[in-house]
Parts: sequence; structure tokens; C-alpha cells
Amino acid sequence: MGIPSEMRDVWAAARKNSILIASPSEDQRLINSRNCTQEGVRAGAKAASIACVVSAVPTLAACRMIPWAKANLNYTAQALIISGASIAAYFITADKTILACARRNAEAEYRKSAQGGNS
Repeated sequence: MGIPSEMRDVWAAARKNSILIASPSEDQRLINSRNCTQEGVRAGAKAASIACVVSAVPTLAACRMIPWAKANLNYTAQALIISGASIAAYFITADKTILACARRNAEAEYRKSAQGGNS
């Protein structure tokens, strides 16, 4: 269920031939947002891989040594514990990184506009 090809072609042509031209500041904002997103994905992947190892070792060790865990935590429960920690670490870290990057970009833009207004 996508856009029919004729509509897609008309829409693409209309965007190409648009009267409105993106300003350089809009292009820079788009580049900054892409960079922030990529930075967030990288940081999130790192955090998820670390969280995976940090949660897998005690979970697997507990299921081998602690009688309650051995009796009650099957393979699915172990996988859910490990993947839950990894997913949480990914999203929390990615969100914090993207927000920090956006804050840096907003502050830089504010400083640039403040300096331009005083000159």
C-alpha cells in the first residue's frame, strides 16, 4: 500500500520545480539533525552492546548457580532479561545523545544570531 507511481512522479516533479528555495540555514539545520541522529545511533549501539554483556553474565551465572533462578527462569526469560536491558540502554542513550546534540546546535545558532544582531 504505497503511493501510486503516477502520484509519486507528480509529487516529485512538483518538489523539484518548486518556487520556494531552501535557505542555507535550513540546509544546515537538516545536516545538523542528521548528524545528531547518527551520533545518537552510534552512542545507543555502544550502550546496548555494553548492557548486553553486563546483563548477560550475571543472568546466565545466576541461572546456573541459584536454585530459584534455575527452577524459574527458562531460556525465554533469560533472553527477555538480557534484551530488555539492551533495548532500554539503547533508547535511553540515543535519546539523551540526540537531545544534547540538539541543545548544542540551538545554543550555537543562538550565539550566531546574537553576534549578527550586535554587529
